[in-house]
Amino acid sequence: MADYRAIMAVGKAIVELLRANYSQNRDDFNHELEFEVYLAKDFSTRPIIAGVSLFMYRIFPNSSQRTPSGRIGPEGQRYRTQLPIDLHFLLTAWGKDSSLQQKIAGWMMRTLEDMPILPASLLNSTVPDVFRPDETVEISLAELDTEILVRMWDMLLEIDYQLSVPYVARNIRIESTKKVAPGKPVQERTFDYMKAQKLEST
Repeated sequence: MADYRAIMAVGKAIVELLRANYSQNRDDFNHELEFEVYLAKDFSTRPIIAGVSLFMYRIFPNSSQRTPSGRIGPEGQRYRTQLPIDLHFLLTAWGKDSSLQQKIAGWMMRTLEDMPILPASLLNSTVPDVFRPDETVEISLAELDTEILVRMWDMLLEIDYQLSVPYVARNIRIESTKKVAPGKPVQERTFDYMKAQKLEST
């Protein structure tokens, strides 16, 4: 169960995974590649010449686990329910020509397909102590209608369309720091059977 920084940590971890893979395979490219987490405005104000940008555009509740129970502390105190969410983001391949752009797109997709489960060691590499050691995050290709994708570029980004691939990071569970208030002690209830019988007979 991660803390509230999990959303930020996932985006940075994906970018770091791509950057590390590129460092090991730098000879496959004749260009220096950049890797950035983007805001919408960054597409027009600081476009990448060659590389990959990650733009998170939607956060949805996870449909399979609506209200998972909170963790139990070392003293047996239960915390409030977790917040399970899915993160939807675009990975955009940048290149000065179509060949480079498509090469980068194929490489980044293959890289994520080779490591679809992000371990806690990677998730905590750029934002420390967010995820617990046994936690992982699953990354997979997402479905996004082409018309919606192009419209997103027209309305949000206001620049020429760049080759982009939609992804989703599933079931990030953000834990609460609030403890569940203990309930009042259960009071003992007694029932006088003989007294009830007398009331019924009168």
